[in-house]
Amino acid sequence: MSTLFEVSVEDKSREAPRPLADLLRPACLEDVVGQDHLLKDDGPIVRMAGQGKISSIIFWGPPGCGKTTLARLLAAHTNLHFEAISAVFSGVADLRKVFESATHRRRMGRGTLLFVDEIHRFNKSQQDSFLPYVENGTITLVGATTENPSFEINAALLSRCQVLVLNRLDEAVLEVLLQRAEKTMNRPLPLTPEARLSILGMADGDGRYILNLAEQVFQAQKKGTLDIEALTKLVQKRAPLYDKAQEGHYNLISALHKSVRGSDADAALYWFCRMLDGGEDPRFIARRMARMAVEDIGLADPQAMTICLGAWDLYERLGSPEGELALAEALIYLATAPKSNSSYMAHNAAKAAAKTIGSLMPPNHILNAPTKLMKDIGYGSGYKYDHDMESGFSGQDYFPEGMSRQRFYKPVERGFEREIKKRIDYWDKLRKEKGEKS
Repeated sequence: MSTLFEVSVEDKSREAPRPLADLLRPACLEDVVGQDHLLKDDGPIVRMAGQGKISSIIFWGPPGCGKTTLARLLAAHTNLHFEAISAVFSGVADLRKVFESATHRRRMGRGTLLFVDEIHRFNKSQQDSFLPYVENGTITLVGATTENPSFEINAALLSRCQVLVLNRLDEAVLEVLLQRAEKTMNRPLPLTPEARLSILGMADGDGRYILNLAEQVFQAQKKGTLDIEALTKLVQKRAPLYDKAQEGHYNLISALHKSVRGSDADAALYWFCRMLDGGEDPRFIARRMARMAVEDIGLADPQAMTICLGAWDLYERLGSPEGELALAEALIYLATAPKSNSSYMAHNAAKAAAKTIGSLMPPNHILNAPTKLMKDIGYGSGYKYDHDMESGFSGQDYFPEGMSRQRFYKPVERGFEREIKKRIDYWDKLRKEKGEKS
């Protein structure tokens, strides 16, 4: 089948040269790096391999962290027939052939371990087609995905699989891979110490990518060493792991919002730049910043909303990259502003009361009476004009009859709200003195 990944074991001398990343693919579980939580001590993969019995699994992790390698190595610890397909290249016809072969194999007394790369690329109906075969044991499914299985894998299929999360490879692990590459090539990478650190950053946690970068350096540099500038000209930095329509988008905007809420301007700027570097539309960030201004700062600093709208408007006028500086300036203002969610909480409390208490009429004394009939039935009767009061405050009750006075808005002792609180406390005192209900 054209979609299978199976490697021929025919005459190796006739094969095309293998990429360095393929040459260095781990041959045993002990060679896998960066996933100690799954492989060390009594980790789940160690247990499965030791028992020779594998349950259906979804490997979730970023590119180049070892998902495919682990699937192949696990298959070697069972007596199951190993078959692999990619959801990128496979369709309904391919799945039907796989299931038919697995069913026939099961009748002959042998099970099938089916590895599905990029399993999230299958649509709902395609994912549903796995269910009966996983359910009755015809196949043991091992899927690999870079996307959050909670969002991309059908709940029914997900409930039949164990999700194992693979980590992004850190720089220490990437350095181990570089050393393995140097051992295989029998010579050191021709890089200055600074360029070596730079290539680790270029890989952005992707083990396969750093080996591809190393291979480019080995092939291109015959004499001397490369500094950072020469390395940058030779190889390209890995594109940031950021999908504006998927989880990366929501993870980073959440990190940005919570950094502002936590008054950490430096962290906020970092996530802001990460999003821009990943290709996020600055207008989306500007909208979220306006939300931060009203949700997390509110009346503790009423200028925050104005500054956000001004920065947003300036971005629309200047565009990128100049307009991004205006957004960054507003972001710093938000992060360093006093914080209060009192307005947000007051709005939610009032909204809940409006829904639950019912359609009560306003009290008669605050109703206008444009007709004689309305006056005769008491509209406007007893209304006190606040400006006529010596204190500028009448203390009348403006809630509907049958509803006790509520306190939705509770200002905090921070920023401008400290002044607002003084005013509310003063009016409460006057209201009490005037004998109105509090």
